[in-house]
Amino acid sequence: MSASTANAKPLHVAIIMDGNGRWAERRGVPRALGHREGVQALRRTIKSAPDFGIKCLTVFGFSTENWSRPADEVADLMGLIRTFIGSDLKKLHNAGVRVRVLGRRKGVPSDIVKLIEQAEATTAGNDKFLLQVAFNYGGRADLVDAAQALVDHAAQKGAFTIDEEMFGGQLSTSGSDPVDLIIRTSGEQRLSNFLLWECAYAELVFQPVLWPDYGPEALKAAIEEFSRRERRFGGREVLEGPVSPSAERAVI
Repeated sequence: MSASTANAKPLHVAIIMDGNGRWAERRGVPRALGHREGVQALRRTIKSAPDFGIKCLTVFGFSTENWSRPADEVADLMGLIRTFIGSDLKKLHNAGVRVRVLGRRKGVPSDIVKLIEQAEATTAGNDKFLLQVAFNYGGRADLVDAAQALVDHAAQKGAFTIDEEMFGGQLSTSGSDPVDLIIRTSGEQRLSNFLLWECAYAELVFQPVLWPDYGPEALKAAIEEFSRRERRFGGREVLEGPVSPSAERAVI
């Protein structure tokens, strides 16, 4: 891959969908309504993503830390995933979307696990677009689970040498293309335990829009910002024009 990829388009976009609660608070309505409007924003974003050349969209739906939220809010979020899969699965399948759900299944209500398995099985043969939903997901937890899988394999088969490709193959994102762009909405500027391994050379774009207000225009703006950047992957950059040998520098 070349050091300069300015004007390129991201094939794999990941989004931290942040701001549902603040959207609701600013309007004086229950947080549950903010989450429901967030589902509408997700639908708009999924629908528009292929128009921008995106092949894979990974969204942060529910983290391993979100279980600590008030019980009624967690229950409402569980209800939203039930509703989303129940109402949107057929439409996604007909559009050629493959659905993958990242994260731990342990601790998730059994009926939701069955819905997740149904969604993945139904859409497994689709190849027009990949939608990955991080649900009961945490980047650290995913790294721990990958390490444990390798330890278990070593216990059964004997010691072996681990490389990056082997380790990455144990992550829940295994098989998807590298992440090109990570977007976080609401103006916060942190990853919040999302795709910690996969973000190594991803471009980061932070947008002030609250997630329930998100849609094609905001996604277009993020992609345009991405396209203005010159991506580097740890290679060597030589400055343009006549420069001394000392002006050549390594770019990390």
